[in-house]
Amino acid sequence: MNLRRLASLLIPAFLQAAPAAPDPGNVLWYDTPAAHWLEALPVGNGRMGAMLFGGVAKDRIQFNEQTLVPGSSQTKGVEHYQPFGNIALEFPGTPDTTPVDYHRELDLRSAAARVSYTVDGVTYQRELVASLPANLVAMRLSASKPGSVSFTVRLSDVRKNAVTVAKESLSFAGKLANGLGYAAALRVVTDKGSVTHTGEGLTIQGADAATLYLAAATDFAPIPAKKFRRGQAPASVVAERIAAAPAYDELRAAQLADYQTLYRRVSLDLGTTASSSLPTDKRLAAKKAGQPDPALPTLLFNYGRYLLIGSSRPGGQPANLQGLWNDELYPAWFCAYTTNINVEMNYWLAEPTALSECHQPLFDWIDNLAEVQKATTDPRIQVPVGWVAYSTNNQYGGNTGWAVHMPGSAWLARHFWEHYAFTGDRAFLEKRAFPHLRDLSELWMSRLVPGPDGKLITPDGWSPEHGPVKEADGRIVMKEGDRTPRPGASYDQQIVHDLFSNTLSASAELGADPAFRARVADTREKLLGPRIGRWGQIMEWMEDVDEPKNQHRHVSHLFALYPGRQISADRTPDLAAAAKVSLQARGNGGTGWSRAWKIAFWARLQDGDQAERVLAGLLEPVPASGNRSGRGGSYPNLFGAHPPFQMDSNFGATAGIVEMLLQSHDQTESGDYVIHLLPALPKAWPSGSVKGLRARGGFIVDQEWREGRLVSAKITSLLGQTAVLRYADQSRPVTLARNDALVFAP
Repeated sequence: MNLRRLASLLIPAFLQAAPAAPDPGNVLWYDTPAAHWLEALPVGNGRMGAMLFGGVAKDRIQFNEQTLVPGSSQTKGVEHYQPFGNIALEFPGTPDTTPVDYHRELDLRSAAARVSYTVDGVTYQRELVASLPANLVAMRLSASKPGSVSFTVRLSDVRKNAVTVAKESLSFAGKLANGLGYAAALRVVTDKGSVTHTGEGLTIQGADAATLYLAAATDFAPIPAKKFRRGQAPASVVAERIAAAPAYDELRAAQLADYQTLYRRVSLDLGTTASSSLPTDKRLAAKKAGQPDPALPTLLFNYGRYLLIGSSRPGGQPANLQGLWNDELYPAWFCAYTTNINVEMNYWLAEPTALSECHQPLFDWIDNLAEVQKATTDPRIQVPVGWVAYSTNNQYGGNTGWAVHMPGSAWLARHFWEHYAFTGDRAFLEKRAFPHLRDLSELWMSRLVPGPDGKLITPDGWSPEHGPVKEADGRIVMKEGDRTPRPGASYDQQIVHDLFSNTLSASAELGADPAFRARVADTREKLLGPRIGRWGQIMEWMEDVDEPKNQHRHVSHLFALYPGRQISADRTPDLAAAAKVSLQARGNGGTGWSRAWKIAFWARLQDGDQAERVLAGLLEPVPASGNRSGRGGSYPNLFGAHPPFQMDSNFGATAGIVEMLLQSHDQTESGDYVIHLLPALPKAWPSGSVKGLRARGGFIVDQEWREGRLVSAKITSLLGQTAVLRYADQSRPVTLARNDALVFAP
């Protein structure tokens, strides 16, 4: 079916008034406009992002482009990721009060933000989308009565550069302090009516409908690039894009086809309750008040996938600390890439929720970061083999200089192995994954030293972002931000073990260098592993000084439980029990991303009820303004609260929900992956279904359950590999040809 035909079938439905009861697992909706940015609704095409406020007399669309980043590839080259600009809309004669039937929504199924309302018997509608095929953001304004679309539109640069007004377009251009050029352009196309200049804006009068096309670009050169380079002149780029913009229905059909190719691969249904029909902000409040709403975790799960599709597409940049949405000149932590959990958490959902394509920008960024760090003259991060980096880095490979994060490169490298484990892409393993794994294994084999008991330890470990300090009275207290080197810290030890394990698996798959593989295996065997301390906990440091009352947001000494695979509820039950003790001591609170991590921890421990309790805490409502309490939760638009806003909470929550429903990290002695069905199903989700989740070994898994018991599961093999299927106390081998499937009914 061609795009024009698809448009004829789909677009009229999109432009109808919003339904009375939107799909509670796929639609965020509200009965008032957004008063704050953290109430606005995001759209993104993997390059550009925009936030719709949905005002009536006046509206605002704030937008970003992911490469508007000062800084460089040099040390201390990180600067704050920048907001780009704003579109202001004014509707003359419209009262600045809530009109009849006001409805504002974000439809995750079609990647569209919409506003509709009625004034004096006329229903007005706006739809905002971000199209990757057209590389544009577009808004369609329409009304139920011909000739009723009248408004003024203005475009503004956050950095106050002058706006050029042409016949039917607005534009601006500028440069950042590092010389990065940028530009944006807005074009107006109307169905009937007129367009005239109004100062620095355009006025549309008496149209049946109008479409706004927005383009934004910089002359940032695509990575990898060891040195700062320039791309095409951004003013020419944006002018060409808006001039070439297709008719809205064609743009919309192409955008929908592109987006749904990814989004429709996975679906989740956890059921609904009476609360599920409420506006999203009221659903958050109702859940906090104790009203069950299983469709709210469904919505959060789907939202994480939507946000990753919107902020990370092949050829672009990886999702940063806020995805790509930002309205502040000085966002927290530069809105950059922090490697002691945050950028990695952004991508935990990519493979298991069938978004492998969205993983690609992270691989490109890591490749570039590695090249920059290998060429560095900074003595703190120069190493004879492999590479290391500082904790926070930018798109160019530059860093803050805050602190060296020695095991960060090894953590990043596990993403290359994970991509292979899920997809079986042998060329990727050979050409991209294994070179990183090999180099970094050589690095760590050269750095390890014997510890007091002869076991190999890292010489300068840490545990983000705190450490034990001995007071004058002999008490041990935890100091925030402590960077004192602590040999053999569990965080470092577990990441190095994971690196060696992934390297061994990759080397075995490729049949590469048995002598090297033997050295890695021997070194891994000699590593100091997780140990159980005096109060039954996994020890965070080599010394047994953990404080049982410490509830620090980082739980880094449980890396081996998740995302690692060294601690297993089935293979290492004693260590799993100790991990549970550590988690109980840390508590269920913390920042948003910390709570998301704890969901995955509890799921790996096969405690679904506890995982759901942490998830409920992550869905606690947080005010859209003034939140600096340190309490994590969800803002009205479901963005995760650190506070302030961090997207890793959203991405991590989706990954944690996956772990509750499906796990595939464990392997048999022969190397087959164990596909564990419903390993941590909570009582709060008694009936439901999930389709399209991915398992390691190249499997697609669909599941349906009722009254807490699996009804059936369909397992489809994409690679023709063997596996072991597990549910409750049942276990059976699976042997399928490529693209064959079986149905399991316990």
